[in-house]
Amino acid sequence: MKYHIQTIGCQMNVADSQRLASALEGMGYSAAADHETDTAEIQVINTCVVRQQAEDKAWGRLQLLKKLKEDNPEMVIGLMGCLVGVKDPLRLRKQVPFVDVFIPPSEVSPLTTFLEDRNTEADVVTAEVTRRARLNDYLDSMAPETQTDLILPVHERGQLVSAHVPVVYGCSHACTFCIIPFRRGVERSRPVGDIVRDIRNLAAQGVKEITLLGQIVDRYGKDIPDGPTLANLLRVIHDVAEEVDLYRIRFLTSHPNWMTDELLQTVAELPRVMPHIEVPIQAGDDEVLANMKRGYTAGQYRDLVHKIRDIIPAVAIHTDIIVGFPGETREQFMRTYEVLDELKLDKAHLARYSPRPGTVSDRRMEDDVPDDEKRERHKMLENLQERVVAEINNKFLGETVEILVEEQHKGKWRGRTPQNKLVFFKDDSRDWKGQLATVEVIWTGPWSMQGRLPGSADEVGDADYEELLGSASNEIIPLMAM
Repeated sequence: MKYHIQTIGCQMNVADSQRLASALEGMGYSAAADHETDTAEIQVINTCVVRQQAEDKAWGRLQLLKKLKEDNPEMVIGLMGCLVGVKDPLRLRKQVPFVDVFIPPSEVSPLTTFLEDRNTEADVVTAEVTRRARLNDYLDSMAPETQTDLILPVHERGQLVSAHVPVVYGCSHACTFCIIPFRRGVERSRPVGDIVRDIRNLAAQGVKEITLLGQIVDRYGKDIPDGPTLANLLRVIHDVAEEVDLYRIRFLTSHPNWMTDELLQTVAELPRVMPHIEVPIQAGDDEVLANMKRGYTAGQYRDLVHKIRDIIPAVAIHTDIIVGFPGETREQFMRTYEVLDELKLDKAHLARYSPRPGTVSDRRMEDDVPDDEKRERHKMLENLQERVVAEINNKFLGETVEILVEEQHKGKWRGRTPQNKLVFFKDDSRDWKGQLATVEVIWTGPWSMQGRLPGSADEVGDADYEELLGSASNEIIPLMAM
């Protein structure tokens, strides 16, 4: 039998879907090919409700699956993620009675249990035999110390260069605009041993870069009495990375209030931890920040950016910004514009405010900024950021950079610098996937750069420019920080 998982949303959802796929394959199911996605017997939508657009996408897919199930009543439909949340979704069950299983974020057992109970005894035996055969074949090729339970889906095994490893589930901060605490539950840090075991497993399956995930990742360990810090965790993982030949370590998303000197010094000292910090500001006006319940001022955020750059000179800093928050005046928005213009950050994930049902801003604040005004403000920041990033990237022109190659894309190899900047280069002489390549930057744009190998005569033409200009259009929705 075939399964298909559609993942909507952030990197945490990507990691959750990956673990669900692994569990399904352990039961004997296999991933549907591209042409089989609508005919797969098991259909799962892993949902996001951080933004209205993501929620609308999930509802659209649900309506399609409803029609497919009418033609195939044996189809199993699972609804997973933040649309379901951590509490029993009684209202949702009434809205979509054709859904068979409701799966909270970061859990897989509701679906696997449903499938086990649904199968006949003979089917269960067949599935178990298949599962054990696949598991044994794979574990035979792995070192004894890595024989644990995190096994990538077949189509990713030996193919995935970068992977995500959750280290903190849920969130307890509760910004007034954010739905995450209601849907993913309270903050829960994973044990260091479990995280290390996952990383060893991923490295044994060909992964060369891992990104540690948390809604507020720099709060790792804060929910545990005398628990480890994120800096402690990074040092442990760095030692493991040296053992298993894992090239790069990243983490996201951080909160300004928890970005400590200890953490920044650790990033600066450890060569396999990349100089790439995701730390959202959300707004540049102090009154708006207070209404968002962010817990810092724009001045404190400025000071933090300067400190990060002092401690990690080669760092790239990414941020998140919401425009059109309730009550945000034009003057207040312009303060956000000025902060972004002043700090010149490497990437800004921009979003127009949309009220999330149940949040403080939805219950107590009027969504009073017109949609056309939100769109205009969003466009202003987009245009500003395009200019800023073009200027930043232009400084790389003529420089030699090291990139971790992820894949081939339209006849070129595609990879990222330590600062997470996208670089393309041409070479037909070997397979570069999963390898580190040193290239000279010969063209830069706001979204990507073109490089060439030492000794290569490669140049950039008009066709390259057009292709590279739109090359970053398929980025995953960023993990929303609190």
